[in-house]
Amino acid sequence: MTHPPEITKSSRLVTDVMADGPLPRRRDESRAAKVESVATYDVMWIDRVSGGAWRATREELPQLLARETGFVWVHIPDLDRDAREMLRSVFGLHPRAIEEMAVRNHVARLHYHKTYLLLVVHSPVPTGSGRVESIELDQVVGTNYLITSPGPAAGSPVAAESGATAEVADRLVAGRLTPTTPIALSWAITSTITNAMERSVNDLAREVGRLEQHVVERSAPRKSEGFLDELFTTRHALGRITSIAAQTGEVFGRAQYLLDGTGDPEDVRLIGDSRDQFLRLAGIARAQDEFLRGVTEFYRARTDTRATVAMERLAVIVAITLPVIALASVASMNVISYGRTSWPWLIGILLAMFVVSAILLRWARRQGWW
Repeated sequence: MTHPPEITKSSRLVTDVMADGPLPRRRDESRAAKVESVATYDVMWIDRVSGGAWRATREELPQLLARETGFVWVHIPDLDRDAREMLRSVFGLHPRAIEEMAVRNHVARLHYHKTYLLLVVHSPVPTGSGRVESIELDQVVGTNYLITSPGPAAGSPVAAESGATAEVADRLVAGRLTPTTPIALSWAITSTITNAMERSVNDLAREVGRLEQHVVERSAPRKSEGFLDELFTTRHALGRITSIAAQTGEVFGRAQYLLDGTGDPEDVRLIGDSRDQFLRLAGIARAQDEFLRGVTEFYRARTDTRATVAMERLAVIVAITLPVIALASVASMNVISYGRTSWPWLIGILLAMFVVSAILLRWARRQGWW
């Protein structure tokens, strides 16, 4: 088994690359070993030339950071006191940067230092109840290291980590990903986040199509409150994704501006590509939101029109019956009695009621009420 120079024998090549090729194993054994390697890693050494990944220990970090043949990826699931001290003493992070990683950030952030960039990105995760939770992932990108750490949980049942780092680690283990710089590895993680966001937008677009079909085919429920709640819940999810994508895209745009002319051209291109991914997602989600807004307004206009027509018909009924009822209530006491009924007066009153009703109906017709 090969090892990079000056790495102790406790480190092992996670891709299990032997001198003669991959070590043959049964499929179930390979899968079990892969899960174990991903679940237990904290530090990885990545060769800049081959892109191969080795596991390492925290004690080897100073030795690895002194080398120029590769870079390290440190993933910190829990930013406790020891982890903060390591960030300060080993990587030399500014206390404010460490503090921003330790607290919950509600918007995308960028902390620029001459030796590193702190990127605070978010990914939306639908909870199934109409809400969209924002999952934070902090990335510290240096010249020879990448540090990732999930932000503090927002007090929701959603896991504190979006799973993007685990997916990228799987690809590193399998040899499907061979980054040569920390920014390239950060770009892979960011692309995984945007792919998940794109799937969420696609699911919401499918829901938008279903709601639009109900509105156009007039198959929406009679009780508009529940249907309107579905419309506004979907719009809220789209708006949340649009906000997250737009904010993160602006942060990557700022990072691209800061690195342009000073950083490696390929790294600057990858930062710009990350910006384009988020802004493209923001544009797609915004377009779906605008379309759903039109569907909502169409449905509300139809519902309001139906209510207006009903009110106009009720007004016609009241306008016709109210004078007739008033005339009947006053005249009937003197015309109709138990002892004697005055038929001439009764017929005259009925004719008057008929004439009044006809006049009111004609007037309502001219007003366009029916």
